[in-house]
Amino acid sequence: MDGLIPQRVYAKQLRSQLPPTAFNPDPSKLILLLINLLILLLGWGIGAQLNHWPKQWLWLYVPFAVVMANSVIVMAFASHDLMHGSVIRNYKLAYKISLVSQAILWMPPTLWKIIHNQIHHNKTNTPEDPDRNYQYQQPNTIGKRVQNLLFPSSEVSLFWLILGMMTQWSIYAFRNVFLVLVENSRRQNYAPATFTVSNRERWKIAQEFALMLGMHFGVLAWLSFDPLKLALAYFFPIVLGHAGMMFYIYTNHLVSPMTDINDPLVNSVSLRVPKILDLIHVNFSHHAEHHIFPGLNSDYYPMVRELLGQLYPNQIGFVISPKEAWRLLLSTPRHYLDAITLTDWQGQKRVPCYLNMSYN
Repeated sequence: MDGLIPQRVYAKQLRSQLPPTAFNPDPSKLILLLINLLILLLGWGIGAQLNHWPKQWLWLYVPFAVVMANSVIVMAFASHDLMHGSVIRNYKLAYKISLVSQAILWMPPTLWKIIHNQIHHNKTNTPEDPDRNYQYQQPNTIGKRVQNLLFPSSEVSLFWLILGMMTQWSIYAFRNVFLVLVENSRRQNYAPATFTVSNRERWKIAQEFALMLGMHFGVLAWLSFDPLKLALAYFFPIVLGHAGMMFYIYTNHLVSPMTDINDPLVNSVSLRVPKILDLIHVNFSHHAEHHIFPGLNSDYYPMVRELLGQLYPNQIGFVISPKEAWRLLLSTPRHYLDAITLTDWQGQKRVPCYLNMSYN
């Protein structure tokens, strides 16, 4: 693709136009993490008593379970900021907090640092990015089949789409944990792109994952392993929360072209959502903006968007509505035929990537 602008160029042009406070850590998001952790703990505490509720009143717990689901989303997004260093700069403290906040995601902090901060952000939507679409030319492995079956596309059925919304984050987390703990090889078949970790990192990831297993087991024991309690107080809020996360995450890069040069306005998508959602979800909708400044205080991403609109008025198409983003996802196939073309499992369809069309 011609005319791509490297991420560092955007950052250099915008940095002087942002206030210095935008680059300071924002410890207030620790309060956000604490509040939503307390909501989950309260929900599980109430859930542990559901066996004493009259059956006709059990439905009253569902609205609170929905609130718990939102807390899962908020903890995920606030923890995402924490892991990028925009909340506190004390690495040891941030690490300890992330062990708890990342547990609801089944994502060991050391693994997240590697796969997200180091690889995804530096190789966004390149062939080396584990978070991209599969290429049509890649072998039809189990990972590729799962993506083809569950991801939003012009081929997916409503049943598999809903199932994918509920399960894809867990599949992603467990896939990558398995990849490094069992395989740790560039010859594996579970991800669009492979990576390895050092033996020291591998051991650390194993310890972190074991701790998270213990945390989840503790919650299950708190709920007495009772099927009703587990369904309403554990699985429902976590699955719904993960689905809410995937509503955002699916839109981030899947309709964008592959780019050898990391141009966030081309290989990333931002959403234009109601301000209340941006307030609650710490501006996670500002995804391209985040890829320009990964460590920026997320409160300032709307300012970055405004500045981008002024400096690059012809490229503002990276910001679209959730409705339009999902229309694009559900009207395009999910595999790359080449860097700017999407195709289906059989390689029969030819659909240009959205941002490639709007950019040129």
